[in-house]
Amino acid sequence: MKTGHCSCGQVTFQSEGPWRDIISCHCEECRRTTGHFWAATAVPTEKLEITNNAGLKWFRASDFATRGFCTGCGASLFFRMDEKDYTAIGAGCVDDTSDLKMVEEVFIHEKGDYYPLSEGLTHSEGFSYAWKGEDETQ
Repeated sequence: MKTGHCSCGQVTFQSEGPWRDIISCHCEECRRTTGHFWAATAVPTEKLEITNNAGLKWFRASDFATRGFCTGCGASLFFRMDEKDYTAIGAGCVDDTSDLKMVEEVFIHEKGDYYPLSEGLTHSEGFSYAWKGEDETQ
């Protein structure tokens, strides 16, 4: 069981997983929402338990996805695509990520000019997130 929370504790969550390895998204929307780029793990939505939602607010981020954030501290926590059955979770909000690793960077053509891509990772122009080696795209 992994747990996590926002900075102020008004949003807490837990899940037994399975947990996806970490993917970084460099799209303009993710960069504007988080202030840099979005690095996220994910779990099946049905297995994500929000244990405190006092500060949780969902907003329509695009015509195909919603984002969840904390109204108390502003933490960017969740990303859900309408047609998928999992929720992406900001990796920095998860209490223990010792068994997860960053495996891919996506939307690299939209990355900021002020930083390099990471060496040794898969780089993709769009969505191509594999779930633990399975051929499932996000």
